[in-house]
Amino acid sequence: MTRVFSGIKPTGHLTLGNYLGAVRQWVERDQHRADALFCVVDLHALTVEHDPARVRRLSRQAATLLLAAGLDPEQCTVFVQSHVDEHARLSYLLECVATDGEMRRMIQYKEKSVKERERGGSVRLSLLTYPVLMAADILAYRTDEVPVGEDQTQHVELTRDLAERFNQRYGQAFVVPRATNPPVGARVMDLQEPGAKMGKSHESGAGIVYLLDEPEVVRRKVMRAVTDSGREVRHDRERMPGVTNLLEILAGCTGADPEKLAGQYTSYGALKKDTAEAVEEVLRPVRERHAALVADPGEVDAVLRRGAERARAMARPVVDEAYRAVGLLPA
Repeated sequence: MTRVFSGIKPTGHLTLGNYLGAVRQWVERDQHRADALFCVVDLHALTVEHDPARVRRLSRQAATLLLAAGLDPEQCTVFVQSHVDEHARLSYLLECVATDGEMRRMIQYKEKSVKERERGGSVRLSLLTYPVLMAADILAYRTDEVPVGEDQTQHVELTRDLAERFNQRYGQAFVVPRATNPPVGARVMDLQEPGAKMGKSHESGAGIVYLLDEPEVVRRKVMRAVTDSGREVRHDRERMPGVTNLLEILAGCTGADPEKLAGQYTSYGALKKDTAEAVEEVLRPVRERHAALVADPGEVDAVLRRGAERARAMARPVVDEAYRAVGLLPA
């Protein structure tokens, strides 16, 4: 059976972009067709300055929202990264086959390091090396497919390179995974800055729809979305990024084709109104289920405990084999 792995980082409140770009596909497709693992990658949240209490709070919230969105612990494995030691164990071995040049070419490192230096600061070493930890997350489970947004494809390519290099040097320890991308809604953009991704950790939340936003907040944000000059409604990311973003959000919520949707509108106002209503309808059941889970935190704890046990049982033999392959004495 195909094995799927994907994770979500608790660096901010989960957004509509996270849901349409990744989580909904996990719920509707991946957990039913594959041996699927979904992980809150809390170790990745430590690569930048952070508040420990906030990381814990957001990790629990992310896990709760994954369950609220419809991940079924009877169908898939839901767990927290730091609860399974094999991720960190394997990461060091992969650092020993990765190169400095590969790390410095990673887009997110280049972008974040430039911003930090402009502020007069310096970046943590973990920001440089965290793509190797991401590779360990994937390879520890002999993953076949990694469902990711377009912005994460580079990391899966690095994972493939490291797996192939390790296998060539030390024997066939790892499956070489492939990235899979959802066809619509893979890259939801900020409503106020349609040239930028709708990210969890953006400084301003004005253009971000969070999964736990109340309906009136969702409507206000969508109705205030930046559009483009003129009145034409056309799907054209280069020339009309604002309108295109609204069309793709509406398409992601309804399953329609954004090109065909464009032909149904003659005004930006009507497009915004329908998009707001579609987003509200998509998020309503997630909010309701989240509220029920928050009222019974023991259920979430039990799911995460069982998930970690199951994940550990899968990862440990793989990592132990990799340790033997590179020449380390067995414990």
